[in-house]
Amino acid sequence: MKQRTPVSAIMTKNIIGLKKSDDLQYAETLFNKHKIKHIPVVSGKAVIGMLSYSDLLKISYADVTEDESDVDAVVYNMFTIEQVMVKNVVTISSETTIKEATRRLAESDFHALPVVDNGILKGIITTTDLLNYFVDQF
Repeated sequence: MKQRTPVSAIMTKNIIGLKKSDDLQYAETLFNKHKIKHIPVVSGKAVIGMLSYSDLLKISYADVTEDESDVDAVVYNMFTIEQVMVKNVVTISSETTIKEATRRLAESDFHALPVVDNGILKGIITTTDLLNYFVDQF
């Protein structure tokens, strides 16, 4: 296993992003369509927030009703992405080592790190990316 491998070697570069003006129903569609759990919220090419699928679950009452789609639509219309997203996003650079990214995620309550160089979103690395990397090493 290489000690100094940068996250740029394994990060997701084809980023699915949201704007704060997008709605939560659209966000849920992206989560489901792309089978992802984290979406950076951007203004231009800069990260201004992060929305996770678990953020949607926190505001959804889908588990307590028979018709999930109706309740989700009502609840999602009560909130904006800006209200639900995490605003103080921890980011890393593309040169951050995989070891350092792993350490940061292990010590945090979140499971994804936007990769940002010079204020521009370049990719995203998740705990799943790291687990897949480590599995490939064996």
